[in-house]
Amino acid sequence: MNICVYGASSNEIDKRFLEATEILGEEIGKRGHNLVFGGGASGVMGAAARGTKRENGGIYGISPHFFNVDGVLYQECTELIYTETMRERKKILSDMSDGFVIAPGGVGTLDEFFEVLTLKQLQRHNKPIVILNTLGFYDDMVNMLNKMAEMKFMKTATTKLFKVTDDISEAISYIENYDEEQVEIKKLKNI
Repeated sequence: MNICVYGASSNEIDKRFLEATEILGEEIGKRGHNLVFGGGASGVMGAAARGTKRENGGIYGISPHFFNVDGVLYQECTELIYTETMRERKKILSDMSDGFVIAPGGVGTLDEFFEVLTLKQLQRHNKPIVILNTLGFYDDMVNMLNKMAEMKFMKTATTKLFKVTDDISEAISYIENYDEEQVEIKKLKNI
């Protein structure tokens, strides 16, 4: 199974986020899965890759050519796929993946999360999405999404299209055991 991890590229963040994501990468590799990610060597992206590598999982980095400068890309990928644009990168990340983990990150990570969530809501895919809420990082965002649903800016059903957890094992198990029939998007449209 190919599991996409979206997350920060910054090394300046609290080291606990890096440590947790390295454990996430280890769990992906231990369970026999492959990591699909943005190809970065630093931050949460690099941590996921290092953890997956330690457990001999496959690592597929997707990066635009313009990121191919000294030290930016993780050089020990099983395969490093280059794109011309960020849009092309996001499409390949999404297409190659069987599920998504949204690890702590910045605006790029939010962009990626909201794109896969919107596409799921629009029935363009029915893949599992997990928000890895390490140290409560995404509490405010999840509260805002619930508020949007309460205020009728979106359907309440949209909040059922992803799982929120701070437990790494639970996150991977959710993806492994995801049942498309239980999350039947067409039935959620009118809820």
